[in-house]
Amino acid sequence: MRPIVLLFAFSLLSSYDAEGSDIVTPVFVQTGKDLLLDVMAPVHRFDRDVFQWRYNEKENIIRLFSDNTTIIPDPYQGRVEIFQNYSLLLKNVKQADSGHYRAGVQGNKDVSVGKYSVTVQDPVSPVHGNVSVSSSSDSCNLTVTCSTQDSHHINSTFRCDNKTCSQDEGGDRSKVTTSGASLRVYLSNGSSVICNHSNQVSSAEDIIKIERYCFSDSVTKPPGPVVIDDTITVALTVAVVVVIVAIATVVQHGKKGKPSAPCQPSIYSLAEYGNMTLPENQIQEHLEQLRPRYNREYISYLIVKDT
Repeated sequence: MRPIVLLFAFSLLSSYDAEGSDIVTPVFVQTGKDLLLDVMAPVHRFDRDVFQWRYNEKENIIRLFSDNTTIIPDPYQGRVEIFQNYSLLLKNVKQADSGHYRAGVQGNKDVSVGKYSVTVQDPVSPVHGNVSVSSSSDSCNLTVTCSTQDSHHINSTFRCDNKTCSQDEGGDRSKVTTSGASLRVYLSNGSSVICNHSNQVSSAEDIIKIERYCFSDSVTKPPGPVVIDDTITVALTVAVVVVIVAIATVVQHGKKGKPSAPCQPSIYSLAEYGNMTLPENQIQEHLEQLRPRYNREYISYLIVKDT
């Protein structure tokens, strides 16, 4: 019974490997890049079995024999490598490399260990968004047209009320181009409109800021003259007045504490009057004439002293 059980288990394993490898895996790769294809099931090789990768079931890419002899046809010379785990590397792929790839072991029976459907795509062209605006007192409407270099375009309208924007149901939100790329227009975070052009290997987009066309009051304006509040004006005025009064008080206090002395010629003139023998009424008359030109207290002092 044991050999029968082992044989039955081996048959299940072989069936599982074969069935598992029959799954076709889609792969997308950009033109000019390298393509790596792995085997999807264990590889069991026996004497005279040949492992091979084939293209579209009719063209051999590489064949590996039991004695490790490897045959690569001319169209793939220098373009392919095979690794110890039987993975295939196809270099610098072109549009013509799109198709079906199959890895298998050919012997008493043909067993698949990997199947792929490969699509080679060029990167998408840039996309540009054109905007037309219609505004009213309570709303702002943007009609955005997204265009690609290969003449594909879609358009959609966006309505903004009180700085809240939404995309109208009408118009085209997306389309598939002839090259299989997707062209979309949509609202992002309520503040931007995105024009997106993409395929499975690349993407391009144009971002349109809604605030550039609506909500003009939120746009930064150049700086204008500084406006000072009335309260600040009053406070500054009071401060200036206080400073002036303080300075005047200090100056006045200094004058009272130290009387101004007359200039030197006046002292000599008074001294001459003091040394002269004149009647008292004449000295008094001369001192009174000097009073408007000199410090009054100092002249009074001289008058009192001389008398």
